Amino acid sequence: MDAIDKKLLQLLQADTKKTTKELSLKLNLSVTAVYERIKKLEREGIIDKYVVLLNRNKINKGFVVFCHLKLLQHTKEFINQFEKEVVKLDEVLECFHVSGDYDYILKICVKDMEEYREFMVTKLTTLQHIGSTHSTFMIGEVKNTTSFTL
Repeated sequence: MDAIDKKLLQLLQADTKKTTKELSLKLNLSVTAVYERIKKLEREGIIDKYVVLLNRNKINKGFVVFCHLKLLQHTKEFINQFEKEVVKLDEVLECFHVSGDYDYILKICVKDMEEYREFMVTKLTTLQHIGSTHSTFMIGEVKNTTSFTL
């Protein structure tokens, strides 16, 4: 990956709707050269996928919860079963297996506290092998980016 690839990736991370012509003008390359570089970055897996980022407040998912979760045991069976089930929960946007006092941290986005309570009671706590949970609620967002500096 050279400097031009890095600049191209910065431009794409900022706005993937830019045409190859617009990108070529910014990079002083031909449209074909930009297209070929993008295809190469996709083949190499550097570009993983293209997505649309939604404003969670506009779709009534502005209540953000970080739920720290402990499993009853750390057996492979318990871990696999929990992970298989948690990925099916639409309210969970991110789930990380972590070290420390808890086993997992979940980022959950719902409408409000009432919807979170309903989620906890009817979905999360019905999963097998959960020992305990600890919820932290977002007060304000200081930084939220999907862009890497290269």
